[in-house]
Amino acid sequence: MVDNEIGSLTSDSKQHPMLKFMYQSWWKYVSVLILIYVILMGFLYAAPAQHILNESIRALHFHVPMWFGMMILFLISVIQSVKHLRTGDLKYDLVAAETANVGIVFGLLGLVTGMVWANYTWGSWWNGDPKQNMSAICLLIYLAYSILRSSVNDPEKRGRISGVYNIFAFCAMIPLLFIIPRLTDSLHPSNGGNEGFVVYDLDNSLRIVFYPAVIGFTLLGLWAASLRVRTRMLHYKLLKLV
Repeated sequence: MVDNEIGSLTSDSKQHPMLKFMYQSWWKYVSVLILIYVILMGFLYAAPAQHILNESIRALHFHVPMWFGMMILFLISVIQSVKHLRTGDLKYDLVAAETANVGIVFGLLGLVTGMVWANYTWGSWWNGDPKQNMSAICLLIYLAYSILRSSVNDPEKRGRISGVYNIFAFCAMIPLLFIIPRLTDSLHPSNGGNEGFVVYDLDNSLRIVFYPAVIGFTLLGLWAASLRVRTRMLHYKLLKLV
């Protein structure tokens, strides 16, 4: 059974749509160029002078794109899990697992950069803000996904169980990040009745860096996931040769 599953993973891997994209190189060069632009502009370009935020507004280019990248990676992961549950093809499960793992890293980076920003603007690393708390809970749910996968040895059984859990985790993320924080008082923009960042961005001086940052960091996350997927593919090939 295991030999058959390994053979399924290693045969015609480049025909898998997501893997086919991951094996291409052009978008990786694009991500490098975009991130060079984001880093230079993020630190050197004149930021709008805003009350309290001041120069800390530059954190917008690094904190928020991490969350966008995390959500995109989690979306890709749950789509791959659904495809695996429909087809039983373990290549989908492999991509789902690794995009979720990188998404967790992005979420942790989003928490850390948010804590640094909060310390300068709100006066404390952790304020018990609803969005901070819900984000931490969301990451704990996805960390449980990784633990669940490591606790099941059979590839087919692991794919089915973790696939169902992945759907639950993604469905839980939506109310945790987008609904609950809006129902209570919050320090975050666009939550708890607060104004969004568009108020701080009337001259578009942030948009020309922020949107490329979202694209660049998301591509970086996909790049990291592709390396992990390809490493796992090589591991399965070695197992097949043994």
